Amino acid sequence: MATNHDHPEHAGHGDHAGHSHDDGHGHHDGSYLTPIGGFWSEVWRWATTIDHKKIGVMYLTAVLFMFFLGGMAAMAVRLELLQPTRSTAVTSTEPKLDAAGAPIIDPATGQPVTEVVTQTVTTGQMWTISNVQAENNNVYNRIFTLHGAIMVFMVIIPSVPAALANFLLPLMLGAKDVAFPRLNLLSFYIYAVGSMFAVASLLLGGVDTGWTFYTPYSTTTDADHWRVTLMVLAAFILGFSSILTGLNFIVTVHKLRAPGIGWFDMPLFVWAIYATSIIQVLATPVIGITLLLLVFERLFHVGIFDPRIGGDPVLFQHFFWFYSHPVVYVMILPGMGIISDMIAVHSRKRIFGYRAIAFSSLGIAGVSFIVWGHHMFTSQGELASIVFSALTFLVAIPTAIKVFNWISTLYKGSIAFNTPMLYTLSFLFLFSIGGLTGLPLATLSTDLHLHDSYFVVAHFHYVMMGGTIIAFVGGMHHWWPKMFGKMYNEFWGCVGAVLVFIGFNVTFFTQFFLGTRGMPRRYASYLDEYQLLHVVSTVGSWVLMAGFLVHLFNFIHSLVAGKKAPANPWGAMSLEWEADSPPTEHNFHHEPIVKHGPYDFDAAVPPHWDAKDWPLPAPVPGGHKH
Repeated sequence: MATNHDHPEHAGHGDHAGHSHDDGHGHHDGSYLTPIGGFWSEVWRWATTIDHKKIGVMYLTAVLFMFFLGGMAAMAVRLELLQPTRSTAVTSTEPKLDAAGAPIIDPATGQPVTEVVTQTVTTGQMWTISNVQAENNNVYNRIFTLHGAIMVFMVIIPSVPAALANFLLPLMLGAKDVAFPRLNLLSFYIYAVGSMFAVASLLLGGVDTGWTFYTPYSTTTDADHWRVTLMVLAAFILGFSSILTGLNFIVTVHKLRAPGIGWFDMPLFVWAIYATSIIQVLATPVIGITLLLLVFERLFHVGIFDPRIGGDPVLFQHFFWFYSHPVVYVMILPGMGIISDMIAVHSRKRIFGYRAIAFSSLGIAGVSFIVWGHHMFTSQGELASIVFSALTFLVAIPTAIKVFNWISTLYKGSIAFNTPMLYTLSFLFLFSIGGLTGLPLATLSTDLHLHDSYFVVAHFHYVMMGGTIIAFVGGMHHWWPKMFGKMYNEFWGCVGAVLVFIGFNVTFFTQFFLGTRGMPRRYASYLDEYQLLHVVSTVGSWVLMAGFLVHLFNFIHSLVAGKKAPANPWGAMSLEWEADSPPTEHNFHHEPIVKHGPYDFDAAVPPHWDAKDWPLPAPVPGGHKH
């Protein structure tokens, strides 16, 4: 890639429009983590910072905390499902008592008078609340609603774009910050306020509408209470954070690339974030106005979704899924971008089919807007179902392009079996299962049997967790040395990765069998024939949790006692590895001049590379030139 100082699009952007990370407190040349004043002074600096790196770390901390809450709810769901919840009527003969509580004696016989008493005995129920009817499984419903809402709206959607991309995008483009730093800080506080609304709803007792807030559940449940309204408002507020972040990233990619970085010289992670941002900006307003209408209906009984007052509940499903299916790709596209970068770096090989992967990201973003109806096969006409079923198969094309190119990149590469690569390989295996199991759900004939069963639960988790969360955790390991300047223990990183992989498959692969055998989702009670598979699934969730705990302690140990990370521990070629580890306040000591592409392993020496830090194998020629 040639150096280009005269690129008209970048003229004047080296100074980054005067953006400074001083935050009004003066400039220093240390890393962005270097404290300057006392404790409270430092808290204030972080709370008011416009440095994209600090905002990214704050997002990361918030997302991980919400991941912990959502994970605890998931563990509670699996514990509840260890055995089926049963309500049984038990009949017994008891002495009849008078007002004082003494047995009533029959004068004729001198014997106590008896009466038949029927009691409902509930067995197998793990979680109860004194004022909630046990027989309705309301507590279980609230727990899985909480798990779904937190994991989707507060973890998976913001995990990669808001946490990792906020930190890395300007570094990868050679910029000092994002295009609108103060808007970036505002988006974080909007996320924090939205999350507080969700936690407030939880503290008030939670909601049992399901995470999709389908009407009429969400318009009639707890009609006299604020719980549901708070949770719906939480999702509404979080949408604004998504829109502002997406807008910021689009402008940053267009306007703040360093001299020499053309559209096809950007890392594929940037392409993925760019495609994600387009979806965020276009789709999120739809869910925003939908949830606002839902709140209006609850508060003022406006007839929009409630058929009793002239509304249409299916209209809510159209609005919800017109946003929520594109948002599936808001969740998975950034994960795909992480995999593209990690697979090239840790196999020391130029990425195969750069342009095909880049354009497939945009293709997925485009197709995502025309397939929402496959969530509604049971609530729309036959023709609409046939059309949406056919359109759904289109998603397989750009997705398969990515998978085949990733495998081609691995072919004859110098593969390093470290923690990021283990997560990369896990992603390829798990996401492929998730994608392939989507085909029978998109096929009308097979979906008749699989619809609303545990097969859907397993498919969803293989795509969302086996895809996004696995890529997110892999990306944390890949960029951890750059973000915090410390190396983690590689052995325990690999142990955690293996535990997560095993635990995930034991937990969710068994649910494919549950689904094909007819076990419906969202039920606390089930037939005895399903119990063994539920027990296996629950035990798998414990192994999965153990893997995440290993990572948690490994990261904490890294921050406290980890050895200092070199500037480029993996021998990567993209621009963020030109910066120090951790980067300075302004990212680079000088405006970067780009002389090679992000995957030119066969044509250039990695920046800051030193054999004593990380011995590299010989570069492997291969892959398509871009």
